[in-house]
Amino acid sequence: MKNQYRVNEQIRARDVRVVSDGGAEVMPARKALELARQQELDLVEISPNAQPPVCRIVDYSKFLYQQKKHAKEMKQKQVKVETKEIRFGPQTDEHDYQFKLKHAMEFLNEGNKVRAYVFFRGRSILFKEQGEVLLLRFANDLEEYGKVEQMPKLEGKKMFLYMSPKKAGTAKKSQQKMDREKREAEAKAAADAERAANAEKNGLLANAIGGDALKKLAEEAE
Repeated sequence: MKNQYRVNEQIRARDVRVVSDGGAEVMPARKALELARQQELDLVEISPNAQPPVCRIVDYSKFLYQQKKHAKEMKQKQVKVETKEIRFGPQTDEHDYQFKLKHAMEFLNEGNKVRAYVFFRGRSILFKEQGEVLLLRFANDLEEYGKVEQMPKLEGKKMFLYMSPKKAGTAKKSQQKMDREKREAEAKAAADAERAANAEKNGLLANAIGGDALKKLAEEAE
């Protein structure tokens, strides 16, 4: 990184654009270098391909330290995307299917890609349509977590489906889930209304009983 930037007398351009917190100014490189020396700092060329080249007046050692720190932080933030494999047979049972579906959801949530495939052993290649239906169901069940990169495709004895994770906050609810949530909300609203009606009925009944008791006491007092 030390040799990545031209500094002071290494700068070859006649004119440079000096940028600072206060703005930018085009001036002869000689004048910019004099300004840097007056401040006991360095003139660093940060964008050599610009016209004219862009420079900053900074402490070069501190500048390099900040650049290295920034590069290290960016590297740490980079998420390594892996491709996880999910294997099915052409006649996978429901329990095994749900088990593998759960793992695929976890993989996509973690930001990994998923490569699901059906392996056709021997004469089971006759069930390739059944394998395609299985992979299409798999993709549909994962639509909230990932998007299809490649639809089911037969390659030799394997039929592959490729999926990549959706970005955070962009997952869309399936129609089935929206319908289920709607039914649950309607059922909850009906239950709340029934409870409220029962509470009101019980209150009226209590008031009626209380009124009868008061009337009886009044009659006895007379």
